[in-house]
Amino acid sequence: MNRVMVLGSAGSGKSTLSQKLGPILGLPVIHLDQHYWKPNWVGTPNEEWDEVVLELTMREQWIIDGNYSRTIDKRMERADLIIFLDMPRWLCLYRVLKRRIMYHNKTRPDMNEECPEKIDFEFVKWVWNYRKRSRVNTLRRLEQVEKHKEVIILNTRKQVDEFIYTQMLKR
Repeated sequence: MNRVMVLGSAGSGKSTLSQKLGPILGLPVIHLDQHYWKPNWVGTPNEEWDEVVLELTMREQWIIDGNYSRTIDKRMERADLIIFLDMPRWLCLYRVLKRRIMYHNKTRPDMNEECPEKIDFEFVKWVWNYRKRSRVNTLRRLEQVEKHKEVIILNTRKQVDEFIYTQMLKR
């Protein structure tokens, strides 16, 4: 396994899982947020973003975490394993609020510099509505690739911990 893709709502644990898996699998971790967000939360224009994602996915080894549905198919095409963290919305909201407090006036390690942690109503609403807005589309895409890609859907913190443990045992 050389390329692992991690998907899920904000607060689902994508970056945390990726950071734990990186050393276990011996793969470099790429947080898409670090590449998409420029200082002061300025997003990368679509054409430039497509080029960035293409360059990142063409590398031989990686764990890439992040959603960015516009480029999800490019990443799925190259991934050997796709992990979808399908966590309850209350857990995702709790984690988003917790990290806002933890990183008050600071930038998270999985973000680009000069993007201090923030939260606003629109983001909370985005997290709350993830299940009905994005989840169905993600599951549909996973169904389309599961015949020729390994797809793992994890629904609880316990399943995530068990997955990490089984990966450690394999090494």
